[in-house]
Order: sequence, then C-alpha cells, then structure tokens
Amino acid sequence: MKHIVSISLGSSSLDYSFKTRFLGENFTVERQGTDRDAKQAAQLIKEKRADADAIGLGMVREHYTVGTDHFVRPETRKLEKLSSDTPITTGARLREIVQEWTLRSAQMELGNIFSNARVLFLSGTINYRLASILSEFTDNLTFADPVAQFGLPNLLTSLRALELYATGSHPILRFESGKDLVPSIAPFQFFNHLVLRRAVKEAHVVVAPYEQLRHYGQDELDGKTVITSTVSDERLQELREKGVRLVLDCSIQPFKHTVGLNVIEAMVMAALDKPADEISHDDYLEIFTDLELKPRLLYPIPGRKQINRFAFVIHPLSQQYLNHLKPLEMMSKVSPKPVMNLVEKAVAYTPPFVYTRVSGIQSPDGVEAEGWLIIVGGTPKEIMSHAPEFTYRRLLAAADIAKKLGAQIMGLGAFTKVVGDAGITVAKRAPLPITTGNSYSASGALWAAHDAVERLGLVKLEKGKKVKGKAMVVGATGAIGAACARLLARTTEELHLVSPEAAKLLILEKSILKESPGVKLVLSSYADSDENIGDMDMIVTATSGAGKKILDIMRVKPGCVITDVARPLDLSPEDVARRPDVLVIESGEISLPGDVRMKSIGFEDRQVVYACLAETIVLALEGRFENFTLGRNLEWEKVHEIYKLGLKHGMQLAAISGVNGVYSDENIARVRKLALQARKDWKPAPAAKKPRKRTRARKAG
Repeated sequence: MKHIVSISLGSSSLDYSFKTRFLGENFTVERQGTDRDAKQAAQLIKEKRADADAIGLGMVREHYTVGTDHFVRPETRKLEKLSSDTPITTGARLREIVQEWTLRSAQMELGNIFSNARVLFLSGTINYRLASILSEFTDNLTFADPVAQFGLPNLLTSLRALELYATGSHPILRFESGKDLVPSIAPFQFFNHLVLRRAVKEAHVVVAPYEQLRHYGQDELDGKTVITSTVSDERLQELREKGVRLVLDCSIQPFKHTVGLNVIEAMVMAALDKPADEISHDDYLEIFTDLELKPRLLYPIPGRKQINRFAFVIHPLSQQYLNHLKPLEMMSKVSPKPVMNLVEKAVAYTPPFVYTRVSGIQSPDGVEAEGWLIIVGGTPKEIMSHAPEFTYRRLLAAADIAKKLGAQIMGLGAFTKVVGDAGITVAKRAPLPITTGNSYSASGALWAAHDAVERLGLVKLEKGKKVKGKAMVVGATGAIGAACARLLARTTEELHLVSPEAAKLLILEKSILKESPGVKLVLSSYADSDENIGDMDMIVTATSGAGKKILDIMRVKPGCVITDVARPLDLSPEDVARRPDVLVIESGEISLPGDVRMKSIGFEDRQVVYACLAETIVLALEGRFENFTLGRNLEWEKVHEIYKLGLKHGMQLAAISGVNGVYSDENIARVRKLALQARKDWKPAPAAKKPRKRTRARKAG
C-alpha cells in the first residue's frame, strides 16, 4: 500500500483521506491544508516525509517560465528541500500536458471557441504556457499582473510585454508570498479592484486560479468562459450562480474525491518509482490512454453552451436613412436638400463605427451568438461613385474594429458586398473571415417564394415540395439569380431563364441540365419580350438594373408570386399597387432564434434580419469561422448547405412582406380572391417582340 500526502497552503476545510487503486497499485491519499501558514506546511513535510511514498505541494507559488527565462520561487524551493529523499512535486510537469490537452480539445470540439476571443489572464506570469497556446488562436490577449500586483493602471496586451514585465517584477515579488494571487498590495485597492472588474467584464475568456475567481460576481462573470483547475461540484455550483457559461478544468479527476494535479503526479511518481523529471511524455500518454481520460469541459448551466461572435457591416441605403443617425437627426429636419447632399458626401468619408450590439441569439442546441453592426457611411450613390479601393479601405477599417471587439467572422451587407470583386479582395486583406451572405439570400428567396405559393393555394405541390407549374428567373446569370435558378430547377416542372447575357445563359443551361436532367428549360433575353410570361406561377427577379424597368407587371398572370430579391428593388410600389391580384414579396428576411436585442435596422420586429446578416449569424452559431460566400459566382452547394444549417440553428422564414409591410393571412386571402376573380376573363397581353427560345427537356449528355 503506497501512501501519498498532499500538503497545501489552502484551506484546511477541504482536507480529505481516501483509499483507491491507481496504475496497478493500492494507495492511501490524504490532504492537509495549512490555511496559508508556510511554517505549518514546513513542519508537516518534516513529519510526513518518512511515511510518505511521495508528497504533493498544493496552493504554493510555483516556479515559472516566461519566454526563455525561468524564475524560481525561494519559499517553494525551501519547502521542496525539506522532503529529503522523499519525492515531492507541485504537479507542474503534469499540469503543462493537461493544460495544452484541454485547450486544444476545446478548440477542436467546440468549433474554434478561442478564435479571436478576448482572453484575460488575471495572472499571466504563472500561466505563460497557457497564453502561448492561446496566442495561436487569438491576438486579443490581456494580462492583469501589473494591476493585481502593483496597482498600476495599465494592462499588458502582448506576450512580449508580459516577458519584459516578468523580468522586471520577479526581484520584487519573489519574496512576497501569495501576494500575486489577490490585489492586496496596491496602494489604492478600490481603484485597483474597479480596473480588474472592468477587465473581467469585457473579456470573453477569463484564465485564473479558482481562488482569484472568487473575488468576482455575476456582474463580471455572467456568460463567460472560465479556464481554471480542480473544479469540484461545490465550485461548479458557485460558478453556476455567477452565470459562468463554460468551465475548462485543466485537471484530471479519476477519483470520487476532487484532487489537485500535485496529488496525481505524486501518485504517478510513486507507482512508477521515478522522480518527476524522469517521467517521460510517453509515460503520461500511456497513462492517459489506459485510464481513458477525457478533458473536463463543464457547462455549469444545463442547456447553455458557448457564445460565438460576429460582426456585420451596414450602410445607409439612401439619404433618408441618415435621418436616423443621432448626430444628423436634427440637421436633417431643418437643412435644405443641397445641404443634405453635401452631408451625404461628407458622411461617406467618416470612419466606421459601431451602430448597435446584437445579443440574445440562441440556437436550439444551446450555442449563442452575439455581435456588432458596424456602419460605413456611404450611401449606394456614394459607394458606386468612388473606385472600389475607397470602399475597401473602409471595410478593412471596419474589420479592424471587429477584430478588437472579438468578432470571429464578419459579413458584408447591401452594396458593400457588390463593390469591386464582391468581397474577394476584402477577404484577402482582412484580419478575420469574410462572407457576403449571398448564399442565404438566394436560399431565402426560394424559401419565401415556395411558402407564398403554398399559402395562396393556386398551384398544386407534389408531395408538399415540387411546384406543379412554371417558374421564371429574371437576371438568371447573376450571382443570386443563378443560385435561384439551380434550386428552382429541382422544385418546378418548367423553368424560364431570362438574361441579356446570352453566353452565360447557355453555360448556366448546361450546368443545370447536369444537376437536374429532367427539368424543362426555356431561355429568353428579356422578360417583357417573353410570350410565356403570362403563364408563370412564380417569378424571381434578381437583377442589378438599378432602377431600370425589367418586368411589365401588367402582363403577369393573376395569382402569380413574384419574389423581388434585387437591391434596389426591380418593382416599385406604384407597380405593385397596379396589380392587387398578384403577390409581390421582398425576399431575404429571416427570423432569428432566441430573444434578440439590438437597435432597429428597418424592421418592426427585432427578431427579423436580412438573409445576408442571417448567413453571418448561422456561420457564427455553427462555429464555421471561414470565408464562406465570396465573389459573384455562387456555389449552389453552399446555398443548400447554409439553408440546412439555418434550419439546424432555428432560423425561420419571417412573415412574408411586401412594399407595404407584412402580408397577413387576410392580405393573402384577399390576393387569392382577387386572382380567382381575375382569372375568369383574363388574357395575357401580347409580347412586344417574339423571342428566340431554347427549350430543353432531356437528360444531360
């Protein structure tokens, strides 16, 4: 029977004694705390060394390495020398392995949880190993050592700064036993504590021994990820009451009792009959494998997982939107049009700034997302009047802001995603992943169209999915239009593709026939010249005509569902008003899961956002921090994938809305009634010019 004694400077109220079998040996394990009494700890070592096979030292100030320098704690070295020939350890060697194993496991299993996270180390010098690992995933590292130890007002923000600090502070702190664990030697403790509380509150991840965490409450720790060690059930309950979302316990707990790594390393030393410095990594690998150990990723609050973070760039869609910005609100009410024109030009040059924080988004699987909407000042008129580099610079400035805030992915909204090469250059130069959201815009367009057709009930749906009718995509060779065409080819019997780009149209036809060989395709150059426009049950307009008339709504069949995904819209409110028997919807709106909190972005319901923003949020919830949708050529596989991921994370189609707001059930019933009446004597107007058409209803090849 081997005997292990743990002598701790911690509380004696946590003492225990138990028997167990470990690594093929029988053990008795006992812990004795000394309540911070180093003299009592020294006396216990002298008393126990003769009977113990190994001794563990707990809650002592460990020797530490920062950069290339190794720093020895004199008071700890003095205790180690008292053990005579009995092996003694603080668990430092095992701790290095367990810490790295835990962090890398969390990063892999939880979807890049540390990517660009704002990480605060309350004691950076004793956690330098952890910091160096986390620096692989984020540059947002902050160290509170100067504040906690000396009451200085500044935090350290780089590993290099920490290395310099450690070199300068060690000669002063080496004999101040325990003083680096709490902010007790600062001359102005109140100010000191305020600085630390604010730093904890602003962090996403807090790294600290549990004894330090006890100084902070729910106001600081709510929603945080905490990296600590030796977390018992009682400690986990305390963290739950403080709102901690995720705990990474950098220890292993193979026994019923919660023990420190100094105890386990002492047991390993006794079982292998080796001092700590002779135990190899292979020995530990074999132990971990044999014991089937797993990293301790603990969720104090059941059902709630980590929070992932995003940023999204918005801009005023017209001069009228500038009226909603606080600094310009009063000016817009009293200034004449020429003055506002000058303001519109000036605002385009303003630096990006955060418009609102977004919180409360929660997936059914427990993962949450929070983020920031960042404004760049140019209206579409100003954006399109400058060279692409003008907008690129502002988007990259917005990306820098997003990175400092801790965002893990950034989306581009409205005209910022069509400038130049549609996000490719920005993605190459930005410090975090970029997506334009066009994949979900295309998916949302078809989702809304299908739902509208089903609610109108004028067209049969085969097995609730395939539309037994005809559909048309105007602007079929554009980014969103091509993706819509590919998806509609799977859900309709006959599909008309309309675009003035003949060569691209022929290529699109060929690719669709490979994917959906049974569909009947009809190609046309212009919608208004297509003699079949009056037969369409669904029409998707996805052009970039910027105000040019591309569709004569008077030639559309009563009861047709027109999904207008162009920005700006292809159909004006005046056009829509002329046909109350046609359902015209503005696609792309998605209802987010959870209790969303943010400033208005144009919808009455704060849960509702544009699909391009929803794509960014879906990727954040999934932990897919990567360049997803870029350029002008959409991959329909990504369109389908983001739709599936959206469903997984609780995204829903928002209430169908048109130019006059949300369509209620009564509104849709009225459109249906008028359509049925109009169809009794309705005849489509003749085409302005008979087009050349290509029809395909054959298998590819």
